[in-house]
Amino acid sequence: MNPMHPNHPPAPPAPWVPPSETEQLLHEAALRGDLRARLAALAGTELYIPAPRAEVDARPDTVTWRAHHDPAGFVCRPVLTRGMLPAWHPDWVFHGVSLRWAAEFDWSDPGVLLGVNVGTPGQLLLPTGPTDLALWQRAYAENDRLPENRLLALRHGALHGPLAYGLACGAHLAIGNAVPWNEVGTVCRDYTAERDQLRDSWGITDHAKWRRQLDVLLEARNSPPEPDFVLRARERLAAGLGELPSADLWRATAAGHTQDLGADPGTVKGIEDLVRRITRYESRFRADGLLPPDGRVHTTVAYDYGRAVNLARWGLSARYCAPADAEAAIVYAGALAKSAHRSWEDFSAGYALGRVLRFDEEEYGRFYEQNVLAHRLLAESEGSPWRHIPWR
Repeated sequence: MNPMHPNHPPAPPAPWVPPSETEQLLHEAALRGDLRARLAALAGTELYIPAPRAEVDARPDTVTWRAHHDPAGFVCRPVLTRGMLPAWHPDWVFHGVSLRWAAEFDWSDPGVLLGVNVGTPGQLLLPTGPTDLALWQRAYAENDRLPENRLLALRHGALHGPLAYGLACGAHLAIGNAVPWNEVGTVCRDYTAERDQLRDSWGITDHAKWRRQLDVLLEARNSPPEPDFVLRARERLAAGLGELPSADLWRATAAGHTQDLGADPGTVKGIEDLVRRITRYESRFRADGLLPPDGRVHTTVAYDYGRAVNLARWGLSARYCAPADAEAAIVYAGALAKSAHRSWEDFSAGYALGRVLRFDEEEYGRFYEQNVLAHRLLAESEGSPWRHIPWR
């Protein structure tokens, strides 16, 4: 027998593994023949329509949804779920739409189907008659969508190694935006929305401005310097005393250092107030599980590093950088975070403090609650990167 041609049939191909929760739900519903479950899965996720980048840049508010004539003989208007998106390409982008948006489209030709993930093992074809569209609308109205605060992952995304480590440092914002934490791909959010957000919140409209803002984050210069100034003062006191200083001693020492640097009385008072605010936040962190009973925050640079990871992803999605640029920045942000923090939990507490000091104003509102939820999801979920990526 020729060993190169053994006399037995080839092994069957490996079964298809759905890349994310959405495709898993669609696949299971298809196996059961459960249309309602398939519509519920589609109603609960964003759907993507491919488009030439030049076309979208010229008319960003217009979605051109072209019909696809498939070799198998059917005609459809195609959409993709997130896990089935193709590799990043500089000249192709995606509109994000909903099942309701699709239901409100002008389906004047009943012979044209809705094609979900056409040409893949997860292909789904749906008829588009008036009764069908009403079912889509009903599914959308009944579906309990969670547009934010979800820990999601792609099975084919980064799960181990330096890239996954860096991406895990950006998981708080990924959870807040309900996008997979471990993806560096063709979209993070809808292309047009991504560019609008970068322009309005960051002043970014091109590669050079993206790079400038990214460098500021990687150098931990985006956040105000005062929180780390007072936290370093406490660490120096603790090292000298051999124990944690009292809040009064910490406050007086930080204020004294500020005076020695020539600050005016208003700035000195601001430092004293900042120590009081941090003390109160840390107490609340301990009560809510962001810190252990005897824990404290050592630095808030995690907030800049975590946002650097996401700015890299957003820049890639907006086509302001290439995948190699984004991945290098993410890996570097992860390395910086590892050098500054002691554990995932320590990183998370530092990130949370940096964020609430910037935005929460001791209201313990949305910014605070998002931190608590993200920390708990990362600490307790089986699929959390904290469970399978060691800090050191």
